[in-house]
Amino acid sequence: MNVTAIDWGIIAAFFVISLLIGLFTAKKAGSSAKEFFLSGRNMPWWLLGVSMVATTFSADTPNLVTDIVRKNGVAGNWAWWAFLLTGMLTVFVYAKLWRRSEVTTDLEFYELRYSGKGAAFLRAFRAIYLGVFFNVVIMATVSLAAIKIGGVMLGLSPIQTLLIASIVTVIYSSLGGLKGVLLTDFFQFFIAMIGSFGAAYFILDLPEIGSLNNLLAHENVADKLNFLPEFSDPNVYIPLFIMPIAIQWWATWYPGAEPGGGGYIAQRMLSAKDEKNAMGATLFFNIAHYALRPWPWILIALSSLVIFPNISDLQAAFPEIPVDKLGDDLAYSAMLTYLPTGLIGIVLASLIAAVMSTLSTHLNWGSSYVVNDFYLRFIKPDASDKQLVAVGRISTVLLMTFSAILALALSSALDAFNILLQIGAGTGLIFILRWFWWRINAYTEISAMAISFVVAIFFEVINPKVNWILIPENQAYLKLIYSVSITTVGWLIVTFITQPEKDEVLLSFYRKVTPAAFGWKKVLDRYPAEKQVIGQLPKEIGLMVIGTIMIYSALFSTGFFIYGNLLGGIIAGVIAVAGGFILIKSWKSIH
Repeated sequence: MNVTAIDWGIIAAFFVISLLIGLFTAKKAGSSAKEFFLSGRNMPWWLLGVSMVATTFSADTPNLVTDIVRKNGVAGNWAWWAFLLTGMLTVFVYAKLWRRSEVTTDLEFYELRYSGKGAAFLRAFRAIYLGVFFNVVIMATVSLAAIKIGGVMLGLSPIQTLLIASIVTVIYSSLGGLKGVLLTDFFQFFIAMIGSFGAAYFILDLPEIGSLNNLLAHENVADKLNFLPEFSDPNVYIPLFIMPIAIQWWATWYPGAEPGGGGYIAQRMLSAKDEKNAMGATLFFNIAHYALRPWPWILIALSSLVIFPNISDLQAAFPEIPVDKLGDDLAYSAMLTYLPTGLIGIVLASLIAAVMSTLSTHLNWGSSYVVNDFYLRFIKPDASDKQLVAVGRISTVLLMTFSAILALALSSALDAFNILLQIGAGTGLIFILRWFWWRINAYTEISAMAISFVVAIFFEVINPKVNWILIPENQAYLKLIYSVSITTVGWLIVTFITQPEKDEVLLSFYRKVTPAAFGWKKVLDRYPAEKQVIGQLPKEIGLMVIGTIMIYSALFSTGFFIYGNLLGGIIAGVIAVAGGFILIKSWKSIH
């Protein structure tokens, strides 16, 4: 690529602004652990919502979408579009429950909802498992995307790319805490959006593409455009549509799309000013994530099928890229090499922003687990705020180092995505039910976590070698069905053969969080003086459905207009507007 002084100037300005934000927020962030990890619980919905979007706008996300579209067409995106269901459930049911809990991290929830050694073990184990190991895997996939971008667009080696991205991110993340991350995310979000829309617009005008109409009519693209998969072949529509929409969204755990909320999404909700701000932030995130962002990525992915129809074409164009890093996801970065001076700088800055916003969030989130749920809880309960912030900053550096090392060994973002889904298969229903069903206990979660991990190792590592359970290559989705079924049956058995939590623990949780009393009735009936809060759960679920329809309609309305289907675009747009009107009218009555 011909990266000029203008482009380098834009990139340099981006780095300087990001570092200045970290320096600007450093003093206040270092004043206390709560300030470092939750920004004093005083953040507005718009800042939190934009931060959620910026975090999920990782550099590996357009790579993942490109991989999906090239392999399975636009309809393949249901693998992640289906997570809108759990996102909207979080908006209307769980956001206010999380904010009421007033915990510092979602792992602290374990010792609010459960008690004894089981709760302590869960908190400690998941602090290390999620905060370190799992978190490092996620950051490694992001770093892998950075490696591919740096290699294709700048000719950098993997180590050079990781050093540049890691050092700047670690500096502002460790100095500014969550507030530094939020403010940097806000700045980086707009850079990222400008870059992705600008890139799509210019690429459609390339001589090889000609125009949007030429692209849509191209023989390599025409059969990739459907919103839904072909329903004549069950080996196509079951894994691409039925599995995500029927099972995956509620049964699996994936960062940013956790059933019942969790992870860095919970961290944002916990740092909100109040319950309505927590809900507003999550609603904005889901609208922007699913309705606003996908189409520029999809159009660039479709364009890549014209210029680089096969992986061999990518290899021929970029012979310096290591063979183990070649894949369909590389096509996104390859298409960006066609951009002109100035726009290259903006797009590179946007991709760097995408990498850094995700890494910074995961660094702060992961270090919050290490500090609050492991170090403070089990190592040094009397630690001062100064010590906690210091440990947070040290763990930030170490997490980035480990993830960079792992990134050098990965080859595909889609492979990592599928493995993570498999590990969390069958645990999602617990995260949905534990707020509303008194019978769930700490051993429910421990057993689900253990069983899902063992089952994932069996299907991903052992079974391919010994072939004890025959799974045809075109029916790989059976692994998810088996995993969810085995894990769910396992944790249900454990739930009923172990003792429930003590009444005082259950009542304490119920009084603090006040979930709908339906699933708590057996406990509450033993205490006639205890108020049974019926709540608005049926209404909240209804609004979840309306919100889901609204966002899908907005997504497909845009798609119809892009495809030139004006009637379809208008109908879907009217449905989206009607859904939005209902949500606005209902907003004030939600409590």
